[in-house]
Amino acid sequence: MSLVGSYVALSKWLVAIFPIFLLAWLRFGMGALAMAAWLRRAPHEPPLDGRTWRLLVLESFLGNFLFSICMLYGIRFSSALVAGVVMAALPAVVALLSRVFLRERLEPRVMAGIACAVGGIGLVALDRHGGAAAIDSATEHGGWGVALLLGAVICEASYVVIGKKLTASVSPKRISAIVNLWGLAFVTPWGLWEASRFDFSAVPVSIWALLVFYAMAASVWTVWLWMTGLRHVPAARAGVFTVMLPIAAAAVGVGVLGERFSAAQLAAFALAVVGLLLATWAPHRASAAS
Repeated sequence: MSLVGSYVALSKWLVAIFPIFLLAWLRFGMGALAMAAWLRRAPHEPPLDGRTWRLLVLESFLGNFLFSICMLYGIRFSSALVAGVVMAALPAVVALLSRVFLRERLEPRVMAGIACAVGGIGLVALDRHGGAAAIDSATEHGGWGVALLLGAVICEASYVVIGKKLTASVSPKRISAIVNLWGLAFVTPWGLWEASRFDFSAVPVSIWALLVFYAMAASVWTVWLWMTGLRHVPAARAGVFTVMLPIAAAAVGVGVLGERFSAAQLAAFALAVVGLLLATWAPHRASAAS
């Protein structure tokens, strides 16, 4: 989740140069090359049945394809700090989806955390005068940026819940390779169209290096680490660790991209942190029971 937060923020530089679908296509393509050997089924793994294939396709469509498109367009129309605040809703959304699909109990403090997350997102959506960190008012698409980032939150939360089901029968490496390959299939038509109109020679070496980091982090390292962890951690508890995504995104936004908090964004981030604590601070007995 720390890596996800970092590349979410750093992708601000990438979306300033690459068209969105081309960027996603290059990311999935590099990931496919890096994980080609991971597609093989291990001797102890059962063959994939129809239900598992459907979950893999859905995992890729929501967690890879739609998450990438919503996140990249969302951060283009906003900022890394805004993305950090909106992504702070992740644990609350994971809790909601766990309740709906995994039948886990939704406690009152989780509901309070959801309310805080919604309040923080509302402050970000209404803020139009936040200096360097504010939504880019010149584009007049600030509301779309927040809406798209919210879509990315829902996609990432779905990714957590579906991933827990998949790790019961498929190895983390194979899940990583298959969902990335499906992501490549989904985005290829748009990626090829944008590639035919793009001047690759104008991209500086430093941006290519950042693109390689983005592709490896987004397609290989984070997926493998997350799926490996999910084999040993229940989905609801895994939601706790998504706290690192908004924290890392905000840290990179301030420390690397030179963004600054506006008063409204500072209040929103504080509200989001309170929501995170409420949604994820489970009593010891609940953790032991899980």
